Amino acid sequence: MSGLLPGRATRVGTERYAQTAGAANAPGHYSDFLNLHLKLSSVGIGTFPGAATDAVDEAYAWIVRAAALAGINVFDTAAHYRYGRSPAALGAGLRRAFAAGVTREQVFVVAKGGFLAFEDAPPDAAARWFDANIAARGLGSRADLVGRHCLSPALIEWQLDTVREAAGLATIDAFLLDQPEVHVPAVGKEATHRKIAEVFAVFERAVRDGKIGCYGISSFTALRAPTDAALFQSLASLQGLAEQAAQRVHGGSAARHGLRVVQLPFNQAMTEGFTRFSQATGQGNVASSIQAAHQLRIYVMASHALGKGRHAREASDAVRAALAGLPNDAQRALQFCRSTPGIGTALVGVSTPAHLDDALAVARIPPLAKADYLRLYERAAD
Repeated sequence: MSGLLPGRATRVGTERYAQTAGAANAPGHYSDFLNLHLKLSSVGIGTFPGAATDAVDEAYAWIVRAAALAGINVFDTAAHYRYGRSPAALGAGLRRAFAAGVTREQVFVVAKGGFLAFEDAPPDAAARWFDANIAARGLGSRADLVGRHCLSPALIEWQLDTVREAAGLATIDAFLLDQPEVHVPAVGKEATHRKIAEVFAVFERAVRDGKIGCYGISSFTALRAPTDAALFQSLASLQGLAEQAAQRVHGGSAARHGLRVVQLPFNQAMTEGFTRFSQATGQGNVASSIQAAHQLRIYVMASHALGKGRHAREASDAVRAALAGLPNDAQRALQFCRSTPGIGTALVGVSTPAHLDDALAVARIPPLAKADYLRLYERAAD
């Protein structure tokens, strides 16, 4: 692909960004990305909501530029968001931000693959569409398909390249396999893990070739479920699959894998990632998914911070009381999420420019102190 902007987030770039574009934001707004010491904003902009229209494309481009100039440097998209239009809208916004002085090395772009990206609307004859657009092109077979999710290495690689081209970026900072757990009921966990390992090998080659900086998974249920649930996913076993993929691609038992990021839903009604102790880390203890990720050096991004808009209108009594000084429930929801120990970035889908104001307002106040945050759970239990 020619014409793609080179570069990716760097330590020097993001540290400089925090001192310039992010200078007006409060202490604690930037998290350290593992041992790379990237400064990533505690609130990130997602590109999932909104209609597949030119008007929403333009709104996203405006939002991304405004956010990047105001100290938010984490942006999230996926190959299927808004029927594939969101990656291009994100790219348009980033180009405007770069023209205004932000540099490629100062922003961290996350993208996802796995769900089918239809054009404009789901087809009436889904099976026929799949055969013509996926199977006939060698991107996957019906054996790889569960609902609208296709766990095929060829499709994931194609989606990665599609996102890179749409966004105009040579390197995506983190590319995530989106919700692979949906395959477990259909084929079982062992077969699903074999498929994940094949996709991780694609990701390892992409890291080697400079197409991505690192990779991971985005889950809905897997990292919130009890240990004995069919959909539960062990982080340690994911790292094991990544290690196998790295050894296969790079050769040698000492090859280092590139699995560095996970996403999971987290909000006032979905706290399991923090409160459910389900993960064995191999360090002699059992921890929650968020705590285990920290111990295993995996960066956590929280999705669904507003609960698809619900928590922008309905804060819990404990959160509303503790954060009474904030002007609305949307800001309270974001503050609750980004203050959670172990969460590096809370993602919020913002398709309306006016809603960006709440994300920027939260960035300008410090996260809750850990003791104050933990007291919210005591109040909820009373």
